[in-house]
Amino acid sequence: MSAVISTERAAGLRRFKPYSVYKDSGVEWLGEVPAHWEEKRLRFVCRVNPSKAEISALPRTTEVSFLPMEAIGEDGKLNHEETRTLDQVWQGYTYFRDDDVLVAKITPCFENGKGALCKGLTSGVGFGTTELEVIRPGDALWPPFVLYLTRSHPFRNLGIASMKGVAGQQRVTEDFIKDFKACFPTINEQRAIAAFLDRETAKIDMLVAKKERLIELLQEKRSALITQAVTKGLDPASPMKTSGIKWIGKIPAHWLLLQLNRVINKFVDYRGATPEKALGGIPLVTARNIKNGAIDMGLSSEFIREEDYDEWMVRGLPDVGDVVLTTEAPLGESAQITDTRIALAQRIILFKANRVRITNDYLKYHFASHSGIGELWSRATGSTAIGIKASHLKQIFVTVPPLNEQEAITGHIDGETAKLDALIAKVQEGIEKLKDYRTALISAAVTGKIDV
Repeated sequence: MSAVISTERAAGLRRFKPYSVYKDSGVEWLGEVPAHWEEKRLRFVCRVNPSKAEISALPRTTEVSFLPMEAIGEDGKLNHEETRTLDQVWQGYTYFRDDDVLVAKITPCFENGKGALCKGLTSGVGFGTTELEVIRPGDALWPPFVLYLTRSHPFRNLGIASMKGVAGQQRVTEDFIKDFKACFPTINEQRAIAAFLDRETAKIDMLVAKKERLIELLQEKRSALITQAVTKGLDPASPMKTSGIKWIGKIPAHWLLLQLNRVINKFVDYRGATPEKALGGIPLVTARNIKNGAIDMGLSSEFIREEDYDEWMVRGLPDVGDVVLTTEAPLGESAQITDTRIALAQRIILFKANRVRITNDYLKYHFASHSGIGELWSRATGSTAIGIKASHLKQIFVTVPPLNEQEAITGHIDGETAKLDALIAKVQEGIEKLKDYRTALISAAVTGKIDV
């Protein structure tokens, strides 16, 4: 965490007063706590992973909520849409009920804060992914307070440090939950703290939502700018002609409209079974890593062994500047190669432009435009996972200006999108600061550093 963020966070918390009297908690990470708070391990005030035997008398036809991991938000919200009968979920799933606190135990879900307080479950009962730890607060605890405790910095940081398992499959253990030490005020004070945090975090969440909407608008402006440039050019006085394709519309009269296979020299379809994953070696670029016009290895870190690289990449090695496109899950994300020591996973196509007709830079922007995306989706197939076959991809149409215009267009787009990207990054930085302050406020309240 940067010093700037820490300073700003501390400044935000200074508007709240501390308690009048403190004592040593006896817990190293907790330090001093309000004198009337009591230190306890969770195992003595909660039940962890209670047994489903308590609902064994319910008819097996009883409808209950079902929560896969994707139904549990990082913001504490639950998606209650999916239900199943008890006989469908009795074996192989995690049991919980209303007022239980859920904590996702596997990486990266735990680090990202996935978890929630159960409310409004069908029949008051739920089952879900086995990657959950369930905390049932005892009579002396207020469930919303316990939820906020699990969302605090200490709980998350100590949980991460305690994780066990191999890379990519590390988990927080049940013993960590049971042995977690915290200090608790009276239940009435817990209610007051939870109510305070409900109010304050709602204000923060509203600000975050506004900034996220601003980013959406800026990204829409970015897409519109690219689309305008690669379909209409930079000269508004240029004579136009009909392209014959509704999502492309009119294009400058002197431009060509050619199928993709006529403007590329290399077309590589990386398909087949991906080699065995490794803890290190050659970075594996998957469809998840290609986003917003760039290859971002921070979105997913996977590797293949050095000895498997040549065999897997035998269809064609990437060169700097080559264009990659995702063909499924998701469809239509594009970027250019900047580092050639990578392996490309299936559902990725690599192109090298025929520089007599088109540049790689211009081709990348074509795929980022509304017209390019429209062409992809017009030839896509599938129901749940929409994708495009390599043979269909070669048939899509590309607008092809003269090379000197392509260079002017890509230079214009580079300059304008750089300004938008800088603004988006600044707004995103503001979102991260708000989220950091949100967690800091929760941590301060549930550990007694501020008197709410």
